[in-house]
Order: sequence, then structure tokens, then C-alpha cells
Amino acid sequence: MRDQGLGSWPTRRARSTPDSTAVVHGERTLGYAELRDRVHALANGLRGHRLGRGDRIAYLGPNHPAFLETMFASGALGAVFVPLNTRLAIAELAFMLEDCGAEVLVHERRHTETARALRQRLPRLRLIAVNGDEAPEEDLESLIAASPADRVDEPVAHEDTAFILYTSGTTGRPKGARISHGNAVWNALNVVVDVDLTSTEVTLINAPLFHSAALGMTCLPTLLKGGTVVLEESFDVDTTFDLVERLRITLVFGVPTMFEALSRSPRWPEADLSSLRFPLCGGAPVPEELIRRYGERGLPLMQGYGMTEASPGVLLLSAADSPSRIGCAGKPAFFSDVRLEKPDGTAPSPGEPGEILVAGPNVVDGYWRRPEATADSFTDDGWFRSGDVASVDDEGFHRVVDRLKDMFVSGGENVYPAEIEAVLHEHPAVAEAAVVGMPDPTWGEVGKAVVVARSGSEPDSAELTGFLAERLGRYKVPRGVDLVERLPRSATGKVDKNALRREHT
Repeated sequence: MRDQGLGSWPTRRARSTPDSTAVVHGERTLGYAELRDRVHALANGLRGHRLGRGDRIAYLGPNHPAFLETMFASGALGAVFVPLNTRLAIAELAFMLEDCGAEVLVHERRHTETARALRQRLPRLRLIAVNGDEAPEEDLESLIAASPADRVDEPVAHEDTAFILYTSGTTGRPKGARISHGNAVWNALNVVVDVDLTSTEVTLINAPLFHSAALGMTCLPTLLKGGTVVLEESFDVDTTFDLVERLRITLVFGVPTMFEALSRSPRWPEADLSSLRFPLCGGAPVPEELIRRYGERGLPLMQGYGMTEASPGVLLLSAADSPSRIGCAGKPAFFSDVRLEKPDGTAPSPGEPGEILVAGPNVVDGYWRRPEATADSFTDDGWFRSGDVASVDDEGFHRVVDRLKDMFVSGGENVYPAEIEAVLHEHPAVAEAAVVGMPDPTWGEVGKAVVVARSGSEPDSAELTGFLAERLGRYKVPRGVDLVERLPRSATGKVDKNALRREHT
């Protein structure tokens, strides 16, 4: 077999465990042999449309077997898979499609209107609908049924681009991280080694697959080992409890708000979670109180830290270390390296903050058609600049402090919002909290806290600032606290701090 990329995985796994269940979606199941045949048929169908090496094939839709089939078929052809965020506006999606030069957009039928609007802007874009019985464009299922399942064995090497994953674009236009087949393979190996996955994993994926964490930290490693991925289109508390109990889920990934919602459910005390071995939590700082709540149920939250440009894993805190290292992001992944750097280019002392720099075979070599952004993101000796700040102790455990861009300077002092947010979460009346820097004529910048109160609680600004003043230096205490019903969030569950700044100035 000449294909060494992701597109070869269904064939490689099917020759070992053809009858094992690969995918569960609702009442539908796909074994590895069936997945292989459908991937080859789709790859042949796409090749019949003159798609092949280097062409970009985009996908717009929720978690669905078609996402995986399109991804693997693209890989088998040597094409580039471009998953799109379903929560973006048409103008944002159009920018990404034009930027990457996508030839085809595979879309789920609920996004048909959006897909047609995109084709009006980009007339050369070919549409293929998933479950598109009433759509005039081509239907994915019909394409698979009409195409031979002969093996596609295009030579694909680890250095070839597998995905373009667009970053959030918080500092300007989104950039497409160019993830190679090798990047994805080495990241999956990191997860298999550090999390200790087995071929019997049953992994629940209810975070969106267009996000690198769900794709890279749970889906691909599980399929590499020959386990089962259970695809859910969105997160729902009761559905999650039902699936864990019924399908004996062993691994689940979520952002802190998802784990918070589960633990606040009336079902939490009696829910059967005995099958769950690996609750992985990431995407945002994890409140210590939430970690303790899961520990009381015998479920040590495995925290981690990553980024799209690392495919995405960088740091991981093992289950064994979780109870004694609350708040830590862990140690570097097995095949990855991490070092910290101060603004002057020197290494910080233990406990002193510095920017996280990452190197390893899971780290991308740059951004799609962005040579200047690529150059700015790497040191002269090839380490990727994360833009995140962390400290490390004498034993090598890292604690992520904050984003460099979220840090603000008040009266000449560096202030890291994540530190203030962690203290706010200790207040019994606070369910969620976010802090941003605001311009101030005297101090340059001061903090503004935006808080969601727990049900039945009504904390006031003076109470919360007094609570902070007892625990933090005066310059860190926000000058104001706004109470809101909910915090604005991105599709990946992260608080949208740009929106907060706009709404609370």
C-alpha cells in the first residue's frame, strides 16, 4: 500500500478488525469493513469529478458519519479536507472557501440554504448534499451507491497536507492551519500513549468535529486503535447520561461548561458513570471547584492544553496526577516538546511566567498562503509561538496562566484575567465569570468582570469585589462587575472576550 496517510486508515483497520463497530450515529452503526467500502466508493466518485491530489474539499454540517467518510475519502485521493464551523456567518464561510480555493462543498441538508448562498458568491463551487433527497444538487449517498468500492491507493506521504483548519480569527482574518497527515498521526500517537487508549474504547463525541480538540484528541485516536466513536450532533445533558449508561461510554471530551452542566443536573448523584474511564476536559481554564466535584465521584478530570497548530495536543495531566495537581495542565505530550520564554528571550525561573513555545512532529509547518503570519509564529530555531503564558515547577508540571493577548497592564503591572476568574469561581454565588481589560485614563487599563450568578443567587458588585480584594493584590481587582444571564461563547465553548469588550465598555 503506497498510501501512508489518513485515507488509508479504514483499509488498514478493516483488514485487522473488519467486523468491529467503527461509528454509531443514532440508530445507525458502521463496521470498519463497511466504512472502508463507503470511503473507497466516495473517493472513486469524487475522482470521477476530476478531484484529486491537492484539491480542497470542504464540509459544512454537524457531527455525522458523512464527515468521517468525506475526510477519509479526501485523504485517500491526496486531497485536502476543510471542515467548516457551522456557526459562522455566510460572509465568514465565503472568505474561508475562497481563501482555500475549495472545489467542492459537502453539506448536510439543514445547511442547504447556506450552501446555495455560498455558491452564489463562488459560482465554481460544486455542492454535494448529505441526506439531500429534496435538493437539486448531487446527493452524497447516491454518489457512493453509484461508484465502485475499488481500493484507492494514491501515494500520500506524511508531509502532505491533510486538513486546513481555520483559527478563530480573533486578531483579524482567520488563518488556515495547514495540518499534514504526519501531524495528525503523531498527535494521535501522543493521545494513545499518554491517555492509554485501547481497542475497546467507546468514545462519545458531542463536541463539534470541525474543532481540532474533538477531532484530534478523541475521534482520530479512537479510530486508530480500532475503537468505536459515538457521534452526537450537539451536547445535551440528559442524552449524555443516557448514552454513557446504555452504550457504556469509556471516553468523553468536553469544555468546562459541558462538565459543569452534567454535574449540576438532578441526575448527577445517581447516574451510572461506572464505564467512564477518561473524562477529558479542555478548551478553557477548568475551575478547581469543578475538578473537586468530579473527584468526589471518582472521576479525575484529565485536563490538557492544546492549540489547532499542534493538531492539537501539547500538555496533558494524567488521571493519576489529577487529584494532587488541581489546576495544572500537565506535562508535554510524549512526542512533543515545550519550553517557556520571557519577553527578552531568556528562560524563566521555576514558577515564573513565560510564553509557551512548542516543537514536535504534531506541530504544523505554517498557515495556508500566509507566509508572513507563518514567519511571525515561529522562532528562528523552529519553535511555534503559542501566544499563551504558563509557568512550570521543578517537576515539570505546567500551569497555564492566560493568553498574552488577554493580559492587560494596570499601573505598570501585568494582570492575567484567568487568575481573577479562578478566584471568582470560588465564590458560592458565581456560576461563570470572565474578566477583560478596559481603557482607564489613570491606570492605562483596569479589569471589568462579567459574571453569571448561580440559580437563586443575587451577588452584587461590592460583594464580589470585596471577595476578590481579600484574595488578590489591589491592582488585580476589577473596577466593576456586570451581572449577565449568559456569557457570549464561540462554537468551541470558549468565552468570546472580544464580544465582552464590545458589550461592557
